[in-house]
Amino acid sequence: MADDRSPSTLAKLAGAGAAVVAAWAAQRAVALVWTGAAGHRPPKPDEDLEGRFAEIAAAAAVTAAAAAIARVYAARGTARLAARVNAHRAT
Repeated sequence: MADDRSPSTLAKLAGAGAAVVAAWAAQRAVALVWTGAAGHRPPKPDEDLEGRFAEIAAAAAVTAAAAAIARVYAARGTARLAARVNAHRAT
């Protein structure tokens, strides 16, 4: 018999989708804020930006932090969804 506490396939798919959407939204939000503050889009690591390593590193750190925070909130929301789905499965 399957463990009633294991998340359903739907919850797993929703979690994966939420993580992807959260990371994308975080990246877009960082780009929007960066453009407003710096006057240009954040640099990409593959661009040839001589002498702008600090800006590239800052953009990468800010984007990674925003994506991590978004993933935490997505995981929490998915956990709530899984709990609701599992509660209905148990009855």
